[in-house]
Amino acid sequence: MTDWTPPSLPELPVDAHKGDAGRVLLVAGSAWMPGAAILAARAAQRAGAGLVGVLVTDDLLRHVLPQAAPESVLVDPSTLDLSPGKWHAGLVGPGIGLGEPARNLVRRIIAEFDAPLVIDADALTVLAQEPGLARKRRSATVVTPHAGEAARLLAREVPGEPTARSAAAREIAQKTGAICCLKGQRTVVATGERVYVNQTGNNGLATAGAGDVLAGIATAYLALVTTLENPRFTAFDAAARAVWVHGRAGDLARAARVSRSLIASDLIDSLSSAQNA
Repeated sequence: MTDWTPPSLPELPVDAHKGDAGRVLLVAGSAWMPGAAILAARAAQRAGAGLVGVLVTDDLLRHVLPQAAPESVLVDPSTLDLSPGKWHAGLVGPGIGLGEPARNLVRRIIAEFDAPLVIDADALTVLAQEPGLARKRRSATVVTPHAGEAARLLAREVPGEPTARSAAAREIAQKTGAICCLKGQRTVVATGERVYVNQTGNNGLATAGAGDVLAGIATAYLALVTTLENPRFTAFDAAARAVWVHGRAGDLARAARVSRSLIASDLIDSLSSAQNA
């Protein structure tokens, strides 16, 4: 399905408040990778999330985040509220590490988070070892592996040939019960029955942090599935639109710079224009 263009985002009511735009929870970042939380938070904000909460387990990140993404709010893990309705979408995994406390947090979020959830990066390593975790979820789940993470999820290498990538994305979706966004040249978005091959983006996206930006965009868009309850904008539509906009932002950024000089922050700077396309 390469000739299909993901639908535009539903319009918010004229009297919308930040809850209508979506409250999202990001479980991301650590002392060693603070940028993962910062990039995901800034991307979610620029993608339109009404409120971005970042669960912070590290003291250094707790001091850095308010300066780098001042519109976000800090969430204390000791008082984390996962009750229904508190959050409209979530993200778990970018830069959190693979120590046992981080793994336990991933398990808790996947098991208890009662809203659409993006599972990315380090959380995918946990999921590869415990694939049944995501299948127990009642709300929509999106996994965003790159080729190496996909290989761990499938316990085999994923060839780069387009047909094989589409088949791998569908297999991951079937195995995890999630919508799979298999990142790479022509990112594939798949369920067990449906496949979309994205046509935006360029090799300038091969840079650290670009995946964190995609994860933040996808989380913001998934929140609209919860808040607006528009049957014409599904979780699959949100994931596909996020991939399309992410690639479009990369194309706009490359138009202003040579692709070899792109960094992840450039994508966020281009998001407003990309979303209007």
